Parts: sequence; structure tokens; C-alpha cells
Amino acid sequence: MNDKKLKLVDLAKLAGVSTSTVSRALNDNPLIKLETRQKLQRLAKKHNFSLNTAASRLRTQKTNVIAVMINLDGDTEQSINDPFLLKLVGEINLALNKHGLELLLSNSFMASDDWVNYFINSRRADGLIVVGQGKSQANIEAAANAGVPLVVWGDPKTESNYPIVGSDNYLGGRLATERLLEHGAKNVLFLGDPAHAEIGERYRGYLDAVSKAKATPNVLSIDITSKAAYQGINQLLVDKGLCFDGIMACSDMVALGAMKALKERYISIPNDVGLIGFDDISMADISHPSLSTIKQNTQRASIILVEKLLAQLAGQKVNSQVVEIEMINRQSSK
Repeated sequence: MNDKKLKLVDLAKLAGVSTSTVSRALNDNPLIKLETRQKLQRLAKKHNFSLNTAASRLRTQKTNVIAVMINLDGDTEQSINDPFLLKLVGEINLALNKHGLELLLSNSFMASDDWVNYFINSRRADGLIVVGQGKSQANIEAAANAGVPLVVWGDPKTESNYPIVGSDNYLGGRLATERLLEHGAKNVLFLGDPAHAEIGERYRGYLDAVSKAKATPNVLSIDITSKAAYQGINQLLVDKGLCFDGIMACSDMVALGAMKALKERYISIPNDVGLIGFDDISMADISHPSLSTIKQNTQRASIILVEKLLAQLAGQKVNSQVVEIEMINRQSSK
């Protein structure tokens, strides 16, 4: 066999593996075990075989890029600037980099409804990590049905045909509400939008805790931003006065917006109103008073998200997974 004319298929036959395995190994793809990569690279060197990386990418349609898409609803003012989203994307980037993969950051407005063509067929990315289920999962389901390798950050208890990684939102909502009730609150307000999958589970935990305490549910449905929380609490105080003594906020940013509105009216936290958020963003610890919250383990979740996506790219079937939460008690709750 003439080494100078050796083709990829010839090298694969020599090694007793598939052409895709050889191609990935010579591109140093982390999907192939290090030992196998090194063995095939030595064999290629022995036979003076060099892989044209650009041509190989065209053949295999692999980019070593993973698209991370922030799934924002059209009627929300929440943006990629949200500190929790930035924290999660940063952790995902680190997890991808450890596997030699690059991150392509996008959002649902850019991708429109056709995620298959926008990300995969256009060869922008090999797979997709979706951050947030939103109010409708139609686009996610369509992409999964089309065979797009994807994994979603959301509520893992949702029935779905795609893997979801996320916190036990129900438990977090229940624990936060129970703490407020156990420390003297009689009327706990739920602040957020239960139409979102994850927030809906937090609301369900809130309702169960309130029901168990034989208290009356009280919900203010708002957009999940600090601005909406600030405006919503101000309007509620104008309309009904101080009709609550505890707030279970669906996120830390929502909690901080509520805190601002209460402080401007000289309502004491936690003496008049206990307040608990959800996420444990960095601002929660340095706010005044510091914010009690439900901590989401984004570092652990990000590693799992990437591992599950890589498993799919390797042809394996993966399931949803719940990531642990932790109650962080600070000054805003008694």
C-alpha cells in the first residue's frame, strides 16, 4: 500500500476501527478515549498520513462547538444580563472547555422556531444546551423529535422526550415557605410567574406548605425581573396596604426588587416581612439585609448537562436528573 496515497478508509482498515473513529481521534476529539486517540495518531504518523481538518469537518459535520441557547419567552423582559443566567452560562462554558469544546452563545429570538436548521444543519454546532424551558416547550420538543442532540436546564420532573437537568424546584419552594411560616409568618405572598415550568414547581411547593399550615394562598403573578417585582409590590401596597408578612420570591432578582420596594416604604425586613429568594446569586450575600435563598448547584448541574450531551453525541440514551438544593439562611428571614 502506497503511504502517500493512503486514505482515511485505509487507515481505518489497518487499525480495525471505523472511519469516524479515526477522524475523531486525529482531530483529538474527547469523545474518543485518550489511549485510542494516541494509538491511532501513532499509526497515522507511521504511515505519513495527515488529516485535512477542514475537509474532515465537512465529512463528519463535526464542529466541536456546542450551542448554549437562552430560551427567553417573547413576553418577558428577562434578558441574558440576568445574573443567574450569566452564572449558569459561565459554569457551562468551563465544563465544555474541560472536554475541549467551544461554546456558541445564542438565544431563542435569534434562532426563531427552526432550531434544527439554525444550529445543526448550518453546522454552527454539534449539539444544543437549552437554558430554560419557558412557558411553552414546543420548540424544544420539535428539535428533540428531529433528532437534535440536546439537553435542557429546567425542571427535571417534567415529562418529556428529552433529558432535563435541574433543581428540585418543588422542594425548594416548599422549604422556603415552611421556613417563613415556622418563624411566625401568617400570610406568605408568592412572587413570580407560575406559568414557567420551573417556577410552577416552586409555586406548587409553596401551595403545599401553605395548605399544610392551613394558611391562605396569596400570589402576585409578575414577570421574573427585579423591575417587575419592584413595581408589583409597590402597586400591591397602594391597593391593599401591607397584606402579607412573608414573601417567597421565585428568584433572587425578584426578591431584590421586592426588597427595594419595601425598604423605600420603611417596611422592616425581616421584622415586618420575611423574605426568601431562589438561586443564591452573588448579590444575595452582599445585599442589606443579606438575602435568605435556595441555593442551586450550578457547578454540578453544568458538569451533568455537558456529560449528558456528550453521551448523546456518542449515541447513548440519557435520562433527566435532579440536582440537589440547599437552604441558605441569612438576615432577610428570621
